[in-house]
Amino acid sequence: MQITAAIAIHMAAALAAVAIGPIALWARQGATQRPRIHRAAGYAWVTLMVATAVSAIFISGGGGPRLGSFGVIHLLIPVTLGMLVMAFVYLARRNVVGHRKMMQRTYIGACVVAGVFTLLPGRFLGHTVWSALGLI
Repeated sequence: MQITAAIAIHMAAALAAVAIGPIALWARQGATQRPRIHRAAGYAWVTLMVATAVSAIFISGGGGPRLGSFGVIHLLIPVTLGMLVMAFVYLARRNVVGHRKMMQRTYIGACVVAGVFTLLPGRFLGHTVWSALGLI
């Protein structure tokens, strides 16, 4: 597989989201809360996640069952976008606990779990990483 503009945007946004997400989550933890850092990192993270999800629409490839150019992994697009919308709905309703849980779940599901699947040897990034390390 060759790196296209969509793959480059997707990878850059996803890697940045993986890095910025913990900052947004950390800024509201503990006795010393940092609302300005939380808000700035949070908006940056949400923007990166939207960019990641939207760019994934333009990426096809991989094995498994398909519907046109979409594979099973493309189901994460509406799930991720829906979870982000729900997090803001909770916030608009002043349900901070619901907002926090939704954002934590979105980070774990969309960044951590999806990231682990991205590193499988048959996937583009996984193949690149494992080849560079000399493991495949």
